[in-house]
Amino acid sequence: MAPTPATPQEAARPQEVAPSRPGRPLPAALRGVLRRLGAPWLAAVLSMGAYCLALALHGSYPLGPRSRAVNDLGNQFVPFHARLWDLLHGTANGDLYFNWSSGYGVPFLADFFTYLMNPFSWLVGLFPRALADFPVFLVTLASIGLGAALMTVFLGLLHPGSGWLRALLSVGYGLCGWVLNDGFADPMWMWGMVALPLVGIAADWCVRRTRWVAGTLLVAVAWAGNFYTAAMATLAMALVLGVRLLTAPPGARGDRLRAAGRAAAMAAVGIALTAPVLTVSLLASRAAQPAPEVLYRHRPPPLYQLAQLLPGGHGGSPAPNIFIGVPGLLLVAAFPFVRAVPPRVRIGWYALAAGVAVSFVWKPTVLLWHGLALPNGSPYRAAFVLSGILVMISWLALAHRPRPRELAAGAGLVALLAVLCRDQGAVSTATWVLVAGGGAATLAALAVLTVPSGARTHRTRTAVTAALTGTVLLGSAYTAFSVTAVRDRIAWFRPKTTLTPASLAVRAGLAGRADWPRSRTDPGPHEFANNDPLLLGGEGGSYYSSYVPAVTARTLQALGAGWYMRGRHTLSFEDPVGRAVMGVGSYLSAAHGRLTAYRAPHAPLLTVRDGPPPAAGGEPSTVFARQERLLGAAVYEVPRLTPAGGAVPLPVRGGWLLPPAPLPAAGRQVAGPDAAGTAFTARCAPGGVVVWSAPWFAGRVGGPGGHVEGAGKYDITANAASELGRVPADGKVTVRVHGQGWQVVPERAVGCLSPRRLAAAVGALRGPRTLTADGHRLTARLPRGAAGRAVLAVPAVAGWSCAVDGGPSRAPASDGGLLAVPLGRGAGRLSCAYVPPGLRPGLAVSGAAGLVLAAVAFGGRLRRRSRLRPSKEARA
Repeated sequence: MAPTPATPQEAARPQEVAPSRPGRPLPAALRGVLRRLGAPWLAAVLSMGAYCLALALHGSYPLGPRSRAVNDLGNQFVPFHARLWDLLHGTANGDLYFNWSSGYGVPFLADFFTYLMNPFSWLVGLFPRALADFPVFLVTLASIGLGAALMTVFLGLLHPGSGWLRALLSVGYGLCGWVLNDGFADPMWMWGMVALPLVGIAADWCVRRTRWVAGTLLVAVAWAGNFYTAAMATLAMALVLGVRLLTAPPGARGDRLRAAGRAAAMAAVGIALTAPVLTVSLLASRAAQPAPEVLYRHRPPPLYQLAQLLPGGHGGSPAPNIFIGVPGLLLVAAFPFVRAVPPRVRIGWYALAAGVAVSFVWKPTVLLWHGLALPNGSPYRAAFVLSGILVMISWLALAHRPRPRELAAGAGLVALLAVLCRDQGAVSTATWVLVAGGGAATLAALAVLTVPSGARTHRTRTAVTAALTGTVLLGSAYTAFSVTAVRDRIAWFRPKTTLTPASLAVRAGLAGRADWPRSRTDPGPHEFANNDPLLLGGEGGSYYSSYVPAVTARTLQALGAGWYMRGRHTLSFEDPVGRAVMGVGSYLSAAHGRLTAYRAPHAPLLTVRDGPPPAAGGEPSTVFARQERLLGAAVYEVPRLTPAGGAVPLPVRGGWLLPPAPLPAAGRQVAGPDAAGTAFTARCAPGGVVVWSAPWFAGRVGGPGGHVEGAGKYDITANAASELGRVPADGKVTVRVHGQGWQVVPERAVGCLSPRRLAAAVGALRGPRTLTADGHRLTARLPRGAAGRAVLAVPAVAGWSCAVDGGPSRAPASDGGLLAVPLGRGAGRLSCAYVPPGLRPGLAVSGAAGLVLAAVAFGGRLRRRSRLRPSKEARA
């Protein structure tokens, strides 16, 4: 489909000329380049400038004193960028394939593809590591600017017209409702703002039957930056292409089919070029711990959803955030009345916008937009594509020079919308200021700019254009400011500290205690960020990602570690045996209100055990038995609990059902026969360490040396096994339990650990003579006479292969959830390597796609040469 020809008024309009020095005009080619790049640069500068102005007015980082982190979820990504800094500077424990710092060893390539492939993320390497949160902000800022610039280019392909006006409308896209409410907190999602116009430009080249190879590369760039949002952008642009082909002037049906076929082939090859991103991420997602069940409960009311078109507010209930600013909204409302646009085009584009809006709130299509899985969070992550479609409609209206009465009709619709939605949560005082004040200024400016050229002077046009530019800049900044101010009053968005003097001091202290790979240095509790080990260093158990392997989450939880989000966020061990089994020789603890470093007895990272793993029988019923099996020695006494006072529990299978009991006031002692809650007693050898393990218990548990707070909820939140003090001299252990609501206490929730036995068990384990951890590889020289099996204190995730004495590589077995390698007799050397599942097939598909692309490029070059080469008759 050819672009719509210019109107007579457009043909008569004076051409914009790039500035030049008097007496020395710029070359024509350079003037053309500047003319083409001027509008995209303007869109980028205005959108980024408005965003920074809003943050400065609000006092937000980095232009004000407010905290650097954007919210509890966005706080997840500063540690990932700190990890990228470590990789770029060669200081990371591991490499792109494997991350030794988190979850006691987890795959990393899928995380890299999902969270760090936005090219702007790599700016982190240019800054000091202590400022890693600043480049995270730059990812959002630069994505806003590039998205607005590329949308300006795409609008020019959609219909010719003033680059300046295209840039002003694109600012509304760069600072749309989705960016200010959703995307700003997730730097990887912000690549979707770039992907949408990128794929649109590639699709336009299919319509024009040109640049197929370049368009394929644009699709590949879009999908490589973030495949999640790129899939949404590709689906949206497929719908846009369909509307363009269906509403084109009547012509050859074959041309439309050829354009659609070229687009399908371009998308297929472009996506195939990024196949490793998809194959690795898909298999990692399948192997990941399932997320908590998500239900799409109800769609927002129609008026509440329509209110999202009005800028300046933030509703309290989830809804697609789609506003694009007052100029865009006014032109979208005027579009049905613009008679210069053929009726089929007006109907087609409005039907597209309405259909996409409805698809956001209908569960089957919600699943389609999100890869057939309801997201764990906002179900409207694809809303940015509707904002893009609305900006396209607004440009089609403006490019056809709407008459003043057509603009007035659009203004009437906007006023009616504002009145109907006046009581909705997304409408605030800022909304009325923007719609009334900004709308009046915009309407007046557009009325002047769209009249025929002869009716106004060049000076008038320049003054009105400057006024409209100022209106867009200030209106966009005020919109961003008002949304940020409202949003920051919501608890979920309250910031958390990340890179602070305290966390930097902790990082320095951990670096001084590092002994990897002889032992692990665990940063301990979830204190500064959702991925403390990535932020602080060390080799801890905390790990927060959509790709937490199910093997990792379940193994660690079965051994006594805690988790959140049904295992999507694992935590470090808090008990001595769990730390010993995982080779933790140094750790941080906040048990007494401040972070303190401790040493701990620990097993080697690799241990050589006699004989094969224990036969696969019934799983031990307690955490204590599972820990002892991996330790290879009995170190616990595990007595039965006996009710001894307080609220009477009900016996149930495997434990006791506790009635609700009020918690004591702060500072009040809970011991004594009249204290609230339920008391249990057990008998152990004096001097042992009392360890409490009740993963799904919610409430307070007091013991001989203090208390712990449980926040368990099956199977969403699991408590870690924790210490409750020492066994008294009389051997009687008393614990008092206060449950939040009806709670179940396991019959064997207490284990009494003998420190002497633990030290003897750890000392009896044989480690390697040398152990080297290099990237995603482990190499060990085994002790003389090694036989039986080697057990690595690493969760047994798929992708590992091990070889003994240079023999064939084989997948290791699992021993209690950890990697185990059969050695045979007289083994001297063990080497293991990790390769992400799906990487090799993905590289094969990507290579095949590269060959197709090269063949098409070479064939096109030959055809061009044959067309340019004169025939024999012509030469004669």
